[in-house]
Amino acid sequence: MASHSDRFSLVSDFQSAGDQVRAVPELIDGLNRGDQHQVLLGVTGSGKTFTMAQVVASVNRPAL
Repeated sequence: MASHSDRFSLVSDFQSAGDQVRAVPELIDGLNRGDQHQVLLGVTGSGKTFTMAQVVASVNRPAL
């Protein structure tokens, strides 16, 4: 049985910026719809990893 301590908690001094503000909820919506595939595009240093960390923290589902 999962407990509250099993929840992924993102701790960061940064906030979403630029396209991340729109990308995070769109990715979450896709997960909730059961989309089989989603693609997050961005140049090096655009914050793709931070964006995905926010998604994982929001949906609290296992991720690799």
